[in-house]
Amino acid sequence: MAPPEDLEDLDPGLAAERTTLAWARTAIAFAAVGGAMLRKEPVAGLVVLAMTPLIWTLGRFVGHRAARPELLSRRLLLVTVIVVIVSALAVAVAFLGRGPASLSELLPLHG
Repeated sequence: MAPPEDLEDLDPGLAAERTTLAWARTAIAFAAVGGAMLRKEPVAGLVVLAMTPLIWTLGRFVGHRAARPELLSRRLLLVTVIVVIVSALAVAVAFLGRGPASLSELLPLHG
């Protein structure tokens, strides 16, 4: 018996687990960036930190299989809408926040 060409055919559950882990890493990255932003731009940092639980929850929601297959399209629509909203908030924060005047202001080197 020849092995399947696609590794996901062996265990399709691994793809869902990798997706959940990717969303978790994204949420952790948002928390880290939000925490770093608090030093220079407290409002923008708080916005990014406030999005962290939303991203974490969304990732757990995406990782679970739908109980009924007909709910899958609604779930994908919800994920798409939330990702667009988070992206729009990120763009708004980027354009409305005061940017650094120089690289040394962005990355202060002590020493």
